[in-house]
Amino acid sequence: MTTYGKLTASLIAAWFVFALVASGLHLFSTGPNQPPLRFGLAVLTPLVLFLVWFAASPQFRQFAMNLNPAVLTVVQSWRILGFVFLALAAYGILPRLSALPAGWGDIIIGATAPLVGLTLANPGHRRSFIAWQLLGMADLVTAVTLNALAGVIDPHGVAASAMTVLPMSLIPTFGVPLFMILHVICIAQAARWRATEYFAIGQQLNPHSA
Repeated sequence: MTTYGKLTASLIAAWFVFALVASGLHLFSTGPNQPPLRFGLAVLTPLVLFLVWFAASPQFRQFAMNLNPAVLTVVQSWRILGFVFLALAAYGILPRLSALPAGWGDIIIGATAPLVGLTLANPGHRRSFIAWQLLGMADLVTAVTLNALAGVIDPHGVAASAMTVLPMSLIPTFGVPLFMILHVICIAQAARWRATEYFAIGQQLNPHSA
């Protein structure tokens, strides 16, 4: 498991450097009437690669499932920085259509992450824990979708081009997929909690079954 920990840390570091360099080279910038295809690929590719690796490698899956769900949840506290979206919308740098839902959603998730990680990351609060993780995922999906569609919904409004250049571009190309992956791992772990409980109950009812 130590090998997977080092490998995962190296891949995350390389991913961050790639997102940083690609943003610096304006590889994610698109014209006003062009669909954000490269931008979308930057958001989706890490998540798809993780899901494929998670499904195909039992060793990596075991490593991910053994991570501390409380710690993975508390990491989401960084999302309280969503107030930056509100400030940029107030100054007309980002469209309010996407910035306000993204900002308030991230603030709520970021502010509640420590409480959820410290009190709900256990089998006794399984449903509440999963529900919070799903809300966090919904916030990310809504933010990315509205950002991509802002120009279509309001073609004469403020463009969302600020999200395709540094430093804001690191949020959708690195932060969003990473936080989404953490949500997926936490939900996968919580889904296993009930099976573990049933197995333990079965052993208690029939101690000679083993």
